[in-house]
Formats: sequence, structure tokens, C-alpha cells
Amino acid sequence: MDLFDKAGVDLKPKPDWQFEAALKRGGFSPVCGVDEVGRGPLAGPVVAAAVIFNEANIPDGLNDSKKLSEKRREALYDQIMEQALSVSVAQASVEEIDDINILEASMLAMRRAVAGLHVKPEAALVDGNRAPGLEIHTRTLIKGDARSLSIAAASIIAKVFRDRLMKKLGEKHPEYGWASNAGYGVAKHMAALKLVGVTPFHRKSFAPIRQILNEE
Repeated sequence: MDLFDKAGVDLKPKPDWQFEAALKRGGFSPVCGVDEVGRGPLAGPVVAAAVIFNEANIPDGLNDSKKLSEKRREALYDQIMEQALSVSVAQASVEEIDDINILEASMLAMRRAVAGLHVKPEAALVDGNRAPGLEIHTRTLIKGDARSLSIAAASIIAKVFRDRLMKKLGEKHPEYGWASNAGYGVAKHMAALKLVGVTPFHRKSFAPIRQILNEE
């Protein structure tokens, strides 16, 4: 046992309810957690999710979706959908990404996700350092998916939803390996782009895709 263990210091803290509780004490209830996935890929939409929990009914094991195995994310996805007061998923399309840029498209997807909640929140906890322009009280949290249970849940919902979507798109275009790479620019994807070319699902404003189109 090292010094940190003896002192009871958790070097890998898990998401908790402190931020939601603070907002509730401030008079804001309910509170939704908001996160997005898919800023980096060369193909596919950006996806955002918003989740509202009852504090007494939260699945165990929530964490940043990137820290969970695919099997664990899938299991938690089902639990979140069953136990949350409200869940909403929204997208910004490839065309919107190319039109307004990926950052603004991410903000748009988050606004759509919050608007789609059937339980209307009074405040939002948003992953990252930029507020998406919601019409409710908003607090941004850097690495919020590892700090807030509501944001962690949103990250899982958005990640699983987008991975499933990319697998379906990959059935139409199996050459790119989207079922396993989710549209990111890994070696197999880049090799297929050079051999097969660009699909309507590729982000033409992204430099690697733009370069290929310019060479054609």
C-alpha cells in the first residue's frame, strides 16, 4: 500500500452527484447532463445526448464512456434508458458539419438534445469549456464526463448511439471499417479512401477528405 492509499486518496475519482446537488440547492431542478461524441472522425454525424436522473435511481458504474469497455457501455446504455427520468439523443449531419464547422455543429447537436427532453430541465451540466447556448442556466465542466453522473450517462448514451449508427453505415460501405473505427482516420480507413474514394457520409471540410477531393 503506497502513501496515497494510506491517505485514502482516490487517484482515479469517479463521477458523483455534487454538481447536480449544488444546482438543486441553488433552486435549479431538474438538472440535465449533456455531452457529445464524434468531433474527430472523418465520417458520420456528431451526436449529442442529454440525460436527467432522479437521484434515487441512478445505475451503478457510470463513468466517462471512453473508460468503459464496449460491453459495459452497452449494458449501461440499457440501464440508463430504463432508469432515467428523460433521455434525448440528437445529431448534426455531415452537411451541417461542413456548412458551419464541427465545433458549431457540436453545439447545435447539444441544443437539439436538450430541446428533445420530455422532462424540461431548469439547468444543464455540459461537458467541456464552452456552453452551447441553451436557454436555461448552464454550467460547463472540463472532463465533466468523469466528474458528473449526469454527464457520464450522456456520454455513454451518445457514444453507444453513434457507434451503432456507424456500424449500420458501415454495412453500406464495408471497405472503410466503420464498424470498428467509428469513422476515425485509422490506417484501414485512410487506405480505403485512397482506393475507393469519398462517400456522401464523409466530412468534406476535414483536411484529409478535402485533400483527396482536390486530387481527384
